Amino acid sequence: MPVDPDAVLTEELLAGIRSRAAGYDEGNEFPHEDFGALAEAGYLKAFVPVSAGGLGAGLSDVVSLQRRLAAAAPATALAVNMHLVWTGAAKVLADRGDAALGAVLEEAAAGEVFAFGVSEAGNDAVLFDSVTDAAPDGDGGYRFTGTKVFTSLAPVWTRLGTFGKDSSGDEPRLVWGFLRRDEPGWRHLDDWDTLGMRASQSRTTILEGAHVPAERIVRTLPVGPSPDLLVFGIFAVFETLLAAVYTGIAERALELAVEAAHRRRSHRSGGRPYSQDPDIRWQLAEAAMAVDAVLPQLERVAGDLDGLVDRGQAWFRALSGLKHRVAETAVAVVGTAMRVGGGGAYFRGTELERLYRDVLAGLYHPSDPESAHTTVANALLGPLEG
Repeated sequence: MPVDPDAVLTEELLAGIRSRAAGYDEGNEFPHEDFGALAEAGYLKAFVPVSAGGLGAGLSDVVSLQRRLAAAAPATALAVNMHLVWTGAAKVLADRGDAALGAVLEEAAAGEVFAFGVSEAGNDAVLFDSVTDAAPDGDGGYRFTGTKVFTSLAPVWTRLGTFGKDSSGDEPRLVWGFLRRDEPGWRHLDDWDTLGMRASQSRTTILEGAHVPAERIVRTLPVGPSPDLLVFGIFAVFETLLAAVYTGIAERALELAVEAAHRRRSHRSGGRPYSQDPDIRWQLAEAAMAVDAVLPQLERVAGDLDGLVDRGQAWFRALSGLKHRVAETAVAVVGTAMRVGGGGAYFRGTELERLYRDVLAGLYHPSDPESAHTTVANALLGPLEG
């Protein structure tokens, strides 16, 4: 049964989150009050089965929820996204008969918070290689040494999903596992001072021989592109939920632009509202059509993932293309909203000004434009020769 977004993210809850967003942004602070309220509402257990105390949501449900949350507070939604990526990936695997991430859902049900310690500066291979060293401990576990960037939820995570490369054997292997916060060998840098998405507090994480024992190692894979279900699950949920966040930003920017068009008056036309100006009407119609165009794509991808539709290798084209299209659309829609909002929208502290800064982060998440176009071109034409 679908989850009712209004029952999970009530108007009262969203109003409180929206009211705090500007302050967290200005103070460059993690949204602790938002996070606590969402945890109390069961939001962090969205993908956890009802039988284990969760919402029993599918990806389509969480896409709807994340759109609503992002419209209220983009940085809060982006931060929570990383926990939802791990729990969503666990559901994707479980739905397909793979129990490798079963402990993720079990621990999420118990209140653990999962962060995404995967991104590495300069590693454009993303999930297919790592510059972090994973050294075997001799008992099936590994010690990870390296630097991870954009670790959202830095102040509150209790489990860090990460990976590195074991080069000790004849063939290097990529090792995936989960680090506990209460164990040594890691530290955060207090370096998150960015243009936008400030409340996500996606700090750099230094791994200094951080130990993950055998029971928390979930996969070892060959270096390079892999059809493994773990890779698919992570990529599918990551791209889809990112698209949900940036769709929510675009939807909110469009709402604010419509409000501004009704509110602003034109002296040249005798005080008529800008909502009666043909040029403004055209711009808003263009922005609305752009949002309308990405919604079916987002909903279809999420629905097909829930429905276990087998697209084979075409999934990677669809997922890369979805994230790219949504990110570019959101940037364009927020830009239009800024124009319609007039010079007042350019002042610090307005919601549109904050959305304008926040939406730019979408350009940097995988898949970036180059990667997305390469993926789609390879799907259509085959790989480059030579």
